[in-house]
Formats: sequence, structure tokens, C-alpha cells
Amino acid sequence: MEANELIEKVSTYLPDDKVAVVRTACEFAARAHHGQVRRTGEPYLEHPLSIAMDLADFHLDADTIVAALLHDVPEDCGVSLSEIEATFGSQVAKLVDGVTKLNKLTSRTQAEETKSKVQTENLRKMLLATAEDLRVILIKLADRLHNMRTLGALPPEKRRAIAQETLEIYAPLAHRLGVRNTKWQLEDLAFRYLEPRLYHRIARLVAGKRAEREGFVAELSQILCRELEKADIKAKVSGRPKHLYSIYQKMGKYNAQGKEFGDIHDLFALRVLVDSVSDCYRALGVIHNFWRPIPEEFDDFIANPKDNGYQALHTTVICQGTTPIEIQIRTHDMHRVNEYGVAAHWLYKEGKGGEQATDERAWLQQFGKWREELDSEDFLESIKTDVLAERVFVYTPKGEIKELPLGATPLDFAFRIHTDLGYRCIGAKVNGKLEPLNYTLRNGDVVEIMASRGDRGPSLDWLNPELGYLKTSHARSKVRQWFNKQERSQCIETGRQIWDKELKRLVVGLPSIDKLARMLNYGDADDFFAALGSGRINASQIALNLSGTLETHDEGVAILPPRKVSPVSINVLGVGDLLTRLANCCHPLPGDKIIGYITQGRGITVHRSDCPNILNEEEQERLIEVEWGEVAQVYPVIIQVDAWDRVGLVRDISAIIAEEGVNLTEINTTNHHGDSVTLYLTLEVKSAAQLNKIMSRIYSVWNVASVARKEE
Repeated sequence: MEANELIEKVSTYLPDDKVAVVRTACEFAARAHHGQVRRTGEPYLEHPLSIAMDLADFHLDADTIVAALLHDVPEDCGVSLSEIEATFGSQVAKLVDGVTKLNKLTSRTQAEETKSKVQTENLRKMLLATAEDLRVILIKLADRLHNMRTLGALPPEKRRAIAQETLEIYAPLAHRLGVRNTKWQLEDLAFRYLEPRLYHRIARLVAGKRAEREGFVAELSQILCRELEKADIKAKVSGRPKHLYSIYQKMGKYNAQGKEFGDIHDLFALRVLVDSVSDCYRALGVIHNFWRPIPEEFDDFIANPKDNGYQALHTTVICQGTTPIEIQIRTHDMHRVNEYGVAAHWLYKEGKGGEQATDERAWLQQFGKWREELDSEDFLESIKTDVLAERVFVYTPKGEIKELPLGATPLDFAFRIHTDLGYRCIGAKVNGKLEPLNYTLRNGDVVEIMASRGDRGPSLDWLNPELGYLKTSHARSKVRQWFNKQERSQCIETGRQIWDKELKRLVVGLPSIDKLARMLNYGDADDFFAALGSGRINASQIALNLSGTLETHDEGVAILPPRKVSPVSINVLGVGDLLTRLANCCHPLPGDKIIGYITQGRGITVHRSDCPNILNEEEQERLIEVEWGEVAQVYPVIIQVDAWDRVGLVRDISAIIAEEGVNLTEINTTNHHGDSVTLYLTLEVKSAAQLNKIMSRIYSVWNVASVARKEE
């Protein structure tokens, strides 16, 4: 294939400046692939040119055509993405990178000899989820189509494996995206290599009656055109051939009913294209009045579109006495979308203009919801949200794909594999690197669970929602079940440990445990400890129940002190999130005129403008303009951290506080003998749950011995 053929084709719908870019891409690809040949013996450049030609049939945009020409250049020729971006722009580079990533994902899964239905469906979903741009999928489908056309150059076992994958993965993917033209070619080619004898037998049967059948269909087309013209319906009538794999599937159904090949009445059918939906139903009326319909063979896919967006009226009628023939009726717009699916969104309008102009009337049906006139951003987003909303797809080390909710963790993954693996989980590797158990999984991650050899139970921390270990209700229920099966005495003891570890350090001024149990509607302290130890209730829930409005309970239990205005809600020279604190000398309140004073090492202290300390300040250059921002209500809390001193201790604790978006207003340190240290941290938190999460995270810091609330 010559590059000139591609240039000639894209010239029919792309503006001249875009055609020039495609020509440059052809030259770039020719230089990069120079001297490379495929197993068929043809120059390697034939492969990207063929893919680009197929995509040009869909009238896809210039970026897609260029990306198709360059999709193998990074991996096979060592050309960097940065060079591609510098020459052809960021959009082309992203498309090429997307195809490269899909190749890596699918090659990992190809190692499996067999795939379950769940695995094949998950791979199709993952391909869609991983591709940020649907044009990447279209390039990948065109790439697979050309590989199938040249499959004969590979060994028989390899041919069968690729054909099977094509039939299970890529043809259904093309169907899901509505790209029927690509779907039937993939199916027929895969069928040819999986069942060669049946393929050639059906091909001979179809060819044997082709002349007779084509003459019959041509005669019916002329008759129908005359009848539609009488009804003043402008229509285009043509024959529609049945594809070989579709005939093979139809023969299986007919054999089960005791029918023969000759009984298949829709090997060649009629297709009627009209201008409007109303004309579809008018044409249906003309057909049913002229020929006798078979009632059970009628389908209205206009009122009830298929999942992939397909729309048409299907009917089967008896012609010339006893011959049944299928007729499809659709509008021209429906026909375009039915054949090209999502690719129809990028179809260029007829005629060349100075600017790129995509068809504004692109239809896409996604799982029962029909959408019209989608712009490009909404179109792509609808695929992501409707098809793959809130899901993530990850690999096991063996290449199996697991589907999990968005935000799932390695611990969720462990329980999805097997409950026992979840119970014994002690760590996880993601893409070969150790990650915490509350790491958020991403599409395409390879997850390996590290498990203890002996019996091991889960940690109650896993049920703490503030720590983020578990996303799935399945995993949480399994952890609760484990604790519910433990002996009551063990649950009580575990509950006491949680009481000492979580609640005593969180709540100031607690009443007796018996009184607290009654406040929380438990019979006695043991019942309370058993519930806490079995996981039926966690520390955060107890704190929330105690706190009422998050201030003071009727019984006098104070979870958090009175609210105050957060100094984080002060903007310095229009910039937020700088270290600020309210001055204790004048106590400014929202609404007061304020000014900032730059301190040494303590950020900015905010004073009232009429504060005597400010009025008498000699170093005026240390004053800075500040203003009230959005007023936030927070609770000042002091926590005490006992730890063994080490380099970086304060830094690590401060980093956790900053990650949680909490303001640290003051740090006081007391050193003890034996290298131990006590830190008093003044925080401004929004809720008891936020305080509990921070304290739990600080407790996990290396060398920290205890964390507890302290009276202000």
C-alpha cells in the first residue's frame, strides 16, 4: 500500500492543513520503520498504513489518523513520546501512549491459555476504563483487524490463540461500541481460523446460490421501490448480505429446530433507508400492506434501541407466495451510527472546509439511555460514567483481572480473591513495590498479597472507616463475621484493649464505664466491651454518639471543646493556607478590621487594627495586609504524644497533620531522661472523627509509644 492512497482518501474530507500533517506523519513513520519487515514479508509500514486507511473510512479526525500511523513507533523504533509530541502535538502523543499502554495490558493477559466468561468481560471493561480517549480503542480495533487479515503468516497454535481472543474480546468490544463494520469482519476472520472446514463449507453454500439469490433480491427491491414511491416516501432500497459467522450461528439454532441450510431466509435481506423516523413507520405500513408479515418476526429497535445504540425496524414478510425475507428499515442517520458506532461521533461533514467540523448529530446508546447531540467532552464522559461508573480493574500476579469498586484497597482485593487470604493478609505489593494496605488501587495495577503462613485473624483497625483499609461491604462483612465468631470472653478482652487504645485517649472527662455503657444503651460494661471487641461498633461511632452535636453531651461528657474561628480562614494578601494564628492580646473576631504581624518562625499573628501592640509597633515593615476569608468553625484540641526521640519525629507527625488538612497552631516539647520525649500539639479539628483519624495515624508513626487527649 502506498502512502499516496491514504493521502488521497483523507483529502476527501480533511482540510488542506490537516492533510499536510498526515503526509508528514507518513514520512515520519516511513523513516522510523525503515528496514523493518513483518512475518508476511511485507514492509512493516504496510501495517500502520492499513490501519490508518481503515480509520479514514470512518472519516476520523487527523489526530487519530496520525496516531494510527505512529502507534508502533515508540516500542518498535525507540522514538520517544516527547519527540512525537514536539512534532505532532500533545493530543497525538496521548493517543500513541494510550495504544502502547493497551498493548502492555493485553499482552499480560495473553499468557493465559483459557479465560472464563468473567475474565473476558473484565478485560473488555478494563480496556475501556484504561483508555482515556475512545479513539485509542478505535485504533486498537483497527490494529487487531489488520493483524487478523495477515494472521496466516503465524504458526497454527498462535493463529488459533489470537483468533479465539479476537472472538472473545475484540469483536464483542466492537459490538459494544456499535462499530458493526469492524465487528463482522473480526468475527468472520476469527471464524476462518477457528473452524476452517465449517467456514469454507458455509462460504461454498452461500456462493452456490449467490446468483439466484441476488437476482431474487434485485427483483424484490424494484417492486418495493415502486410501492414506496406510490406512497410518496423517498427511500433507498438495497440487498443486505448475511456474514459467514452470523450464518454459522443461525445454522446452530436451525439445526436444533430440525431445519436445513436452505431454510435460513435472511442470508440476503432488504435494507430500506429513509429520511425520518416517521418515514420508517410509514414504510413499514406500506410493506405490511403489500406483503404478509410474520408477526413473531417483528422488532422495533427504534422505540427500544439495543444496548450499543442500534436502531431500526426489523420485519419478516412472505414474498411471492411462500418465500420469507427479512427487511430492515432505518433512517440514514441511524444507518451511519449503526455501522460506525462511537466512530460516528468524529465523522466529518460532507465537503471540505477550512476548519475541522465534526457532525453535531451523533447518537450513542449506552445501556438503555439514548443521547442526542453530544459534544466531544460530554460524549467521552458518558462512556466513562455510564459504562464503567465507579469501577477499577486490577491484575493478579497470574494475569487474571479482578473488578472492584473505585477506591478499593489491596485488602479489598485480598478478600475478593479468598476470605482466608484476607484474614491472613499482612502486606501487599503493587506493581512490584510494597504499598500500605489502605493504598488506593488504580486501573491496570498488578497486586500481590503477602500472607502469614499460620492462622491469623484480621485487625479491628480494618473496620475503622477513618483509616480507609476497606472499601467493599463484602470485605467488611467478612471481618465482622470473624470477630462475631470469637468467644465472648475474647471479645470482651479485645473491647477493653480498644477502650484503652482508642476511647480513653480520644475523650476527656469520661464517666465510669458502667455509666457510659448505660448512656450507650448497653446492659453493662461487659456487653459494651463485647460489642466493641466484636466489631459491631467502632470507636468513631461511639465518639459520635457521645458527642451529640459534637460539643457536649447531656451527661456532661465533652468530646470536643467549644468552637472557635479557624485562623486558616484568614487570607494573607489574597493567598490562603499560610500559617496564621489569632493574637491573644486583642482576640480579633470575624468582622473586625485586622492586620497581620510577621513573627520569626511562627508565621503571621493576626491582630485587630486598633490593637495597642500594633499601634505602637516600631518595625512597620513587619506588618502585612490580611483579610477574613471564609469563616470556618473548628475545635481547638491538645493531644499528648509520648515517644522515643529520633531525628525526623516532629517532621513525620507534622506531615500527617498537614495531609489531613488540619491546622497545627502550637507545638511544645518536654524532654525526659532515657531519650524519651513528650509532644503537646494544639490542633484545630472539624470533628471527633477527624481527631480520631489523626491520632490513629500518629500512633502508627515509628517510635511513638502513646497518643492521648489532654485537658486544655
